[in-house]
Amino acid sequence: MRQFRLRATVSSERPELVRPVLESQIPGGNVSRTGDPKELRVEGMVDGPSARELNRTLLSALRRAEKRTRLRAEWTAEGTTERFFDYVPKGKRPATSEPP
Repeated sequence: MRQFRLRATVSSERPELVRPVLESQIPGGNVSRTGDPKELRVEGMVDGPSARELNRTLLSALRRAEKRTRLRAEWTAEGTTERFFDYVPKGKRPATSEPP
């Protein structure tokens, strides 16, 4: 298991339904609104085997709550950031030196 830092934007027709899912899936994380009333910003730390598996698990849980939910996520661990749009990987890059 590795520890990943998650930074994500979640778009949903009904953000009030997905917020409790985010809070349960990312314990101790920060869930906040963006300027768009249908978007939530998420940051937190999550333990798991891989970014792909964590992303799949999170998006599946969100879509059980609200089918029309989109996830744009960056998972960072061990000096590498992996980006995803929904279930699709969008590439890897070296992590920036920002604090978690």
